[in-house]
Amino acid sequence: MSRRNLFTSESVTEGHPDKVCDQISDTILDALLTQDPKSRVAAEVVVNTGMVVITGEITTQANVNYVKLVRKKITEIGYTDADNGFSANSCSVLIALDEQSPDIAQGVNSAQETRGASSDEQFDKIGAGDQGIMFGFACNETPELMPLPISLAHRLARRLSVVRKKGLMPYLRPDGKTQVTVVYEDGRPVGIDTILISTQHDATIGEITDEDAVQAKIKSDLWTAVVEPIFGDLTIKPDAQTRFLVNPTGKFVVGGPQGDAGLTGRKIIVDTYGGYSRHGGGAFSGKDPTKVDRSAAYACRYVAKNIVAAGLAEKCEVQLSYAIGVARPTSIFVDTFGTGTVDDEVILKLIQDNFELRPAGIIQAFDLQNLPKERGGRFYQDVAAYGHFGRDDLDLPWERTDKAELLRAAASELRTPAIA
Repeated sequence: MSRRNLFTSESVTEGHPDKVCDQISDTILDALLTQDPKSRVAAEVVVNTGMVVITGEITTQANVNYVKLVRKKITEIGYTDADNGFSANSCSVLIALDEQSPDIAQGVNSAQETRGASSDEQFDKIGAGDQGIMFGFACNETPELMPLPISLAHRLARRLSVVRKKGLMPYLRPDGKTQVTVVYEDGRPVGIDTILISTQHDATIGEITDEDAVQAKIKSDLWTAVVEPIFGDLTIKPDAQTRFLVNPTGKFVVGGPQGDAGLTGRKIIVDTYGGYSRHGGGAFSGKDPTKVDRSAAYACRYVAKNIVAAGLAEKCEVQLSYAIGVARPTSIFVDTFGTGTVDDEVILKLIQDNFELRPAGIIQAFDLQNLPKERGGRFYQDVAAYGHFGRDDLDLPWERTDKAELLRAAASELRTPAIA
């Protein structure tokens, strides 16, 4: 008998108050690294009605205008009307920053000696910026090797923003959330059970003032302008049984920072795998790459994606753990959930032999401190909304599958019968 179940993931638009904070934090990071690649940054942001607070710890030689950065990013997101309760030109910006703790800095600057130090000792000289655990995941449900629910939720959220900015639905406002429930049979996606879109909007649409009529218009327009284009080229599509829910409370006029306070790092499941894979608990945005919460999570994704791209597993989850001030991971764990073509022990050895997982090595391999000049000082802020993984719209180093062929060849030499 086949096993049938539902799995749901959500995404949010760039105008969601938590995502406003993430983007401001990473805009600050981009600006600091552009001037001083060695900047140590832990930039936290809070937003509420008419207010932005920048706090955290920053040590840098860069000289940036934080207020100007904040207002520019908020304008880009789309909060330009003071009637929204939050506007780029009228919000107050408060700054309360400290320098990085010297106790943390000394652990990062000069790592403790580690066992089995290799000849490339320069990678042992930078310790992890904190202790913690990080997970990375990949599966073959989508071309970008991401779980289908979060992939669809992000597609819908990004399309919602495009439709708003292009004026295709001019009554939309920046705040919004999407959610997709996928039907699985025997672990494989086979259908779409529910699509949910909550989007902020004007109180009236042209001459339409009745609330029920406004919601009916929004629902119809969303299906045509957002949902249908997203599923147009996909094999799995909504059908007659698929529920389509829009603004279930009946309206969504008050939103953004006026509707809810926002905080950096509060959408960690949206940022990663939509709950499909485990999460170590650390947020990404506002952190420079010496913070392994960020850089090691990117490395975990890179490892898992190359394992799946190599055909060594249909699903792969990788965990790393670190101790503050110590360069080498304290542990490496891999799980292919019984889908591997070789034993997990073989895959673990492939990881140990072929991937650099010390913070300095990760930073160098992905060039995480030197921002690409062709991006004009933009890098981290571009992944601060719509997910850090599976981004086929961006050239992200941790999304490359350049080690897949090497892993296939190495696995053929180590291959043992997979455990039944």
